[in-house]
Amino acid sequence: MTHQPYDYTTRKGVHPIAWEDFHGLCKGLAAAVAPFDPEIILAVGRGGFYPGTLIAHLLRAEIYPVRLSRRVNDIVRYERPQWLVRPPALVKDRRVLVVDEISSTGETIALVRGEAERLGAAEIRSAVLYAHTWGISAPDYIGLITDALILNPWDREILQDGQFVVHPEYAEALKQQGVEPDLSLLIGAAAAQIAKQPGP
Repeated sequence: MTHQPYDYTTRKGVHPIAWEDFHGLCKGLAAAVAPFDPEIILAVGRGGFYPGTLIAHLLRAEIYPVRLSRRVNDIVRYERPQWLVRPPALVKDRRVLVVDEISSTGETIALVRGEAERLGAAEIRSAVLYAHTWGISAPDYIGLITDALILNPWDREILQDGQFVVHPEYAEALKQQGVEPDLSLLIGAAAAQIAKQPGP
């Protein structure tokens, strides 16, 4: 078991992704995937839940979560991804699309594909929002190829001591790129006044 963060020294530059960019990438992937006509989408959590869910809506396809991770509570704990939620048996004889956020080593996609094959899926393809140049061989569909440090809209900020701040992992990765993290990197949306919550 390890406690080392990911190494971001191989990234070249910084690429913040806006929610509109994310939506556009998912639309592009959905259009590319449409001829394959997936019957089941396996969204790889956590990051792949975002594109997986949107692509499933765009294609009106069934979706099931799968989860394997090197992390526990956002901290890297394992050298290799550990299974937490495996694909369902109903992938048997179906066309399956595996959707993840990013392909770096390709290991996660290979593990999910292997499990779907073991369960008897008829055909399996994979799609990712992003891939680094060293991870382009694993997915069938890639929205964006870049070696930049990608800042996702969904995990760029966290709530810490009552304040929204840049995610500590991104903050450290940005420093490796020579960028000092500041409030300008947060999503430009104020916290809404919610309609209901329990009393004190």
